[in-house]
Amino acid sequence: MSDTAPDFLVHRDGDSVAVAVRDLTPGTVHGGCLDGTGDLSAELRDPVNLGHKFALVDIADGADVTEYGVRVALATRAIGKGEHVHVHNVRSARWQTSVA
Repeated sequence: MSDTAPDFLVHRDGDSVAVAVRDLTPGTVHGGCLDGTGDLSAELRDPVNLGHKFALVDIADGADVTEYGVRVALATRAIGKGEHVHVHNVRSARWQTSVA
């Protein structure tokens, strides 16, 4: 990882989302993977607030969203690489039958 503070972190190599470690604006952002796979960069399409996620890859409607190397959510619509990932486009994998 570079010697500058990262914009985002990825928990595991292969995760489909990253987490912003500060408020981010659209454009090129830089980060790293906690399992040590080196520097990463991404092109954000949307603003992403601290602690929120964005897609590292294109995620199809209904596909698994992975974080920590495990499925954490399902996409409720197609999510493009660099898009904000939140309740407007994903549903928790834990409570799939919930109506909340």
